[in-house]
Amino acid sequence: MPRVFLSFRKPDSRWMRDRVYRALCDRLGADEIFKSGQSIPPGADFAEILRRQAAECELMCVLIGPGWLDARGEDGVRLLDRAHDWVRVEIATALRAGNRVVPVLLGDATMLPEASALPAEIAKLARLQFLRVPETHLPGGLAHLGDAVAALLSDTDTDTDTDTDTGPDTGPAVEAGRGTAPAADPEPSVTMTAHVSGGGSAYQAARDQTIRLA
Repeated sequence: MPRVFLSFRKPDSRWMRDRVYRALCDRLGADEIFKSGQSIPPGADFAEILRRQAAECELMCVLIGPGWLDARGEDGVRLLDRAHDWVRVEIATALRAGNRVVPVLLGDATMLPEASALPAEIAKLARLQFLRVPETHLPGGLAHLGDAVAALLSDTDTDTDTDTDTGPDTGPAVEAGRGTAPAADPEPSVTMTAHVSGGGSAYQAARDQTIRLA
């Protein structure tokens, strides 16, 4: 059973999505990564497989590019607003199962959607610490993504006290927020949120702090 589920919208940032898939396969092994186009055999019940994999994965990476949030069908209706939209179904299934879900922003300018822009059943996605794969520093971003995903899987294997775990140091693959000063007397691990002009949320930590991914 693959441990990592890649959730994505097909028309959105396809070339970067494919680079992410290949990088994670190289780092973890192809058998550990579920990607619908490669992982569902011909003739299989794709709906049943998608739901089962989303419910049973240890980690879901939600790949979000510039067109992810506002993608629309031929009728002009936003795809996320359809109850049967597969991206929505995958994320909702993983969240209900209590799996770790990590938004992965593709490109330098893609923002994490606001909760108000998401269907209620997946609005929690807007509060989750994200990773970013920047287009301008793609090799380094892919390497840091692989490090972060491998560390999260290792944490799943070895963690016995999730209340005290601070999570891995994700390095440059995690985007730092802007305009928020560190607290005067910070705890060993601090997570802060800043609202960025134009919508979306950015999370930052001071130089000597660790971003909590859980």
